Amino acid sequence: MDMILKTTDLCKNFKGQMAVNNVSLNIERNSVYGLLGPNGAGKSTTLKMITGILRPTSGSIEFDGHPWQRGDLTQIGALIETPPLYENLTAYENLKVRTTMLGLPDNRIDEVLHIVRLTDTGKKRAGQFSLGMKQRLGIAIALLNNPQLLILDEPTNGLDPVGIEELRELIRSFPAKGITVILSSHILSEVQQIADHVGIIAGGVLGYESQLHAGEDLEKLFMEVVREYSKEV
Repeated sequence: MDMILKTTDLCKNFKGQMAVNNVSLNIERNSVYGLLGPNGAGKSTTLKMITGILRPTSGSIEFDGHPWQRGDLTQIGALIETPPLYENLTAYENLKVRTTMLGLPDNRIDEVLHIVRLTDTGKKRAGQFSLGMKQRLGIAIALLNNPQLLILDEPTNGLDPVGIEELRELIRSFPAKGITVILSSHILSEVQQIADHVGIIAGGVLGYESQLHAGEDLEKLFMEVVREYSKEV
């Protein structure tokens, strides 16, 4: 199997509290990987280590066949927590700020606006966008540098059913464009419809990792893993 990202025995210790405990993820290239777990399970901490926001206490991360290095961040796009938007700027202007900083051509702005279906927002400022539009603009920012890996942490939080469905279709379209997605969520029904593989974290431990099969009872599996590993914390 062609893995774009592997973590081996990844740990993060905060003042004696083990937030992530020997997590070994295997993310297959051009797939959608659902990282599941209850709130506080260690999902965001794991993603912050992969994106260089946090330094691992121990363990290793391998990206695209070599040990992770800071330069790999040019190939990793991420939307963790709320989108980093300038509320007084339009979608185009928000992206223009980033292309200028990254030294990217302006035609990339139109490309990513097209991908996330925000081409018709015109002079509307980001502060006036719906939550779903803000999330899509956040994803557009994460896509600007044409990453191989896109990390989305709870991207459907607070969205209405229409926004969730739009985002679901968008995420499902990425592997065909050569973009691997890691999607963190605690909404099982969403992941069931989007992901090819799932990993379940509970109590900082990766209790389960496998391909997602049609008809599989993800809720039952999730509850079993959470019950087993949350006790061990």
